Amino acid sequence: MHAISPAADRSLAARFNRATFIASAAALGQLPAGGCEVAFVGRSNAGKSSAINALTGRRKLAFVSRQPGRTQLVNLFDVGAKQRLADLPGYGYAKVAREKQREWTVLLEDYLQQRAELAGLVIIMDIRHPLSPLDRLMIDWINPRGLPLHLLLSKADKLNRQQQARTLAAVRAEVSRLTAPPASVQIFSSTTGEGLDTLATVVAGWLDGAVQRED
Repeated sequence: MHAISPAADRSLAARFNRATFIASAAALGQLPAGGCEVAFVGRSNAGKSSAINALTGRRKLAFVSRQPGRTQLVNLFDVGAKQRLADLPGYGYAKVAREKQREWTVLLEDYLQQRAELAGLVIIMDIRHPLSPLDRLMIDWINPRGLPLHLLLSKADKLNRQQQARTLAAVRAEVSRLTAPPASVQIFSSTTGEGLDTLATVVAGWLDGAVQRED
């Protein structure tokens, strides 16, 4: 993916800096209709909320906690022009009660398979532990819809450059066999800002493309 110019970077930053919280939902029917949205999902503690906060330049827009499993609802953030970001419940946290896990599973599956407003999905994975069985399940749920998929290898600052490159190549090779068309993959760190411009470009492109199709 090509680098964007400083001017474009500032424009994208200003665009997502306008993000405001608008709704939380425990079921698909509670979500607003119309418009379009890009959803963020990932294993508990993979850095999902931190990625949303980094994208929007708002440190506390999406709640960040050291305790996994805190995002329990679909949380929506308006970014203008009938466009939204969706923060989905984290998955894979074993200490959450089984009944609550079942509720989250139903909500996630319904959202990914049925939400008409969904324009694309970003799956956040800790770069040290990518493509877990549950990550693959998310891919399986979204694949039949043919929607664009972007894998964010977060916490890249925890690895050196050689390790980052090796993991990136391995994940790209694997997802080329799992998704059609192949998902895009990038390295990301909410701590250092690495990859932030690429993420902003991907999300903005999906949202604008969805709006154009509606028009």
